[in-house]
Amino acid sequence: MTGAALSVTGAARAFGGVYAVRDVDLAVAPGELRAVIGPNGAGKSTLFALIGGQLAPDAGKVMLDDVRIDRLPPHRRARLGIGIVFQAARIFPGMTALENVMVGAHATTRAGFVTGALRLPAHRREERLIRERAVESLRRTGIEEWAHRPAEELPLGQQRALQLARALCGRPRLLLLDEPASGLRSEERERLATLIEDLRGSGLTILLVEHDVAFVMRLADRVTVLDLGRVIADGTAAEVRADPRVIAAYLGTDTSTNAAA
Repeated sequence: MTGAALSVTGAARAFGGVYAVRDVDLAVAPGELRAVIGPNGAGKSTLFALIGGQLAPDAGKVMLDDVRIDRLPPHRRARLGIGIVFQAARIFPGMTALENVMVGAHATTRAGFVTGALRLPAHRREERLIRERAVESLRRTGIEEWAHRPAEELPLGQQRALQLARALCGRPRLLLLDEPASGLRSEERERLATLIEDLRGSGLTILLVEHDVAFVMRLADRVTVLDLGRVIADGTAAEVRADPRVIAAYLGTDTSTNAAA
């Protein structure tokens, strides 16, 4: 698996005249696991949506390798290799877990409407390959035993894994994870961390937006910290953890006091 380079330059987005993100620069190297953290209201979710395509920036640009994507709709970004796992479990009720995962490959299909409608051999071959990819994605995320169960019957932890399996079925080069550990039990959190480490080891580029600082510090190559819509720190986990500006943002204490402590 080959990862993609992501760069965000001068990104800004305001709501009602109030900036949620302002002058944000972010560069993620191919194969890197970059985390974005910050206190509540820091602008993490807005930045995530600007990269994923759920929001358009008021200023700045977003590049995937050498392609500018900030004005492309989400499905076009998916075709370029962006997979997304949202914080809230998004499933298709009335479909099995396997069918939900197969949906993730729609952006990579080649058979056209006529081929599919007539059930021509090319469509049948492609559908078989997608099913095989979906089964492998379910296995990789540890929920293959749920494959033929209705997706809405899965517990929260398995629904999160299902979303991740669906993203992987699309064979992304850049994986966006929005607080994937939120609400998970400790054993589910540990399995997720192990899986993310495995994905990084395969060469996949990962952008992790997360509120759980301990979870981030275990996984991330580098960490970007937002506060009030701006980048206040960027570096390794150790550098960020010791940065007085980060301590002040999370604890609400005076920066100079922390610097002197």
